[in-house]
Amino acid sequence: MHLQRNTLHNELHARPSMYFDAPAQVFHLAILDESDAAQTIIRTLCNRHVALADPTLPQGEFPVGDAHLKWERHTEFLTLTLVSPGASASPWPALPAVLAEVAETHSELIINADQICVESETSWRGDLDAYGFHDPVGSDLDDGKATVWSDLRLNGNGLNRMLVLNRQLDGRRLGRMVRRLLEIETYRLMASMTLPVARMLGSELRQYEIELVALSDDNALAEADDIRALLKRITRLSARVTQTRARTRLRFSATEAYAQLVFERIAELHESRTGDCQQLGTFIAQRFRPTVRYCESTDKRLTRIGSAVAHLGNLLQARVQVEMEEQNSKILQSLSTRADTQIKIQRAVEGLSIIAISYYLFSLFKLLYQGILTLGFDWSPHSALLTSMPVAAIIIGAIAYRIRNARRH
Repeated sequence: MHLQRNTLHNELHARPSMYFDAPAQVFHLAILDESDAAQTIIRTLCNRHVALADPTLPQGEFPVGDAHLKWERHTEFLTLTLVSPGASASPWPALPAVLAEVAETHSELIINADQICVESETSWRGDLDAYGFHDPVGSDLDDGKATVWSDLRLNGNGLNRMLVLNRQLDGRRLGRMVRRLLEIETYRLMASMTLPVARMLGSELRQYEIELVALSDDNALAEADDIRALLKRITRLSARVTQTRARTRLRFSATEAYAQLVFERIAELHESRTGDCQQLGTFIAQRFRPTVRYCESTDKRLTRIGSAVAHLGNLLQARVQVEMEEQNSKILQSLSTRADTQIKIQRAVEGLSIIAISYYLFSLFKLLYQGILTLGFDWSPHSALLTSMPVAAIIIGAIAYRIRNARRH
């Protein structure tokens, strides 16, 4: 059995929903995991409420009085969900003390805070005005088995309030439906974190585009002497674009992933119209989609600028390469001409050398002939010439062969 089989198989059950019946109050906090905040929060809650819980687990659940509190670790954030069963005197009670303490301590890290009032048909107050909504949006869920309303506005405590009227959903299906509503808001806000980054990046991208246009114009008009300076400018711009891309890549990728989850969760609601209200999922999708598209277009814009800078650099490199090849061709032609000249000079020197060797060789033969005559030998000049000519020819031929053989090597 593979060592990771149990772990990988149990991922199917890693994040179960909380199951409960209506009426109930659901409180949900999503907290960014910065400076190890998630570990600190979970460890504090476990030590205070359930000492035997393991704070290193990705999720856990324990009772807090009559309520149940569940934590879930995500890649960038931690969620705390508290379900308090039973009806309450007020449809919107205050945040429970266990969550209020966390919210006060880590208020700057809270990215989402939701409160869902889950009503049954018997606890339903009969009118949306009783719940304090102004111009709400709402939908029937899962073929009318439940209905959700919200004005998607933050109250004085920073909570986004939703009302769910359960008609036919059992505890399991109700828990999964509430979880989808909470995930839609949490993932929507996590995806929207890129919006300020994209807006700040707009002026930077405009500056990159202006520089790119200037570099393109200069490249079209540049002379050979300007190429080195132009290449340095392109390299600097490419480095800045790459740095910006590396700084924002994670945020843009996260937005794409979170947005896909939001639209998937909206589709899983199986909405239909209720009364004169605009559908909740339709409202969120219409208002959220421009944010996603703006971030996506900014990311693509940065990618296109990087590609254009790289293409311009490649064009300049090709131009430099062509010029270098032309220079190398001229150098090779010069070397070839010089080699031809050297060969001609060498051949002339070889000829002169053979002439000189022949002169000295015949002079040596003349001295030998005079020496032989002095010794008293009778040797006619004609005989001496006929004898020395073949010897001289052999010697000169051998010397010429040695010279040419040495030049060939």
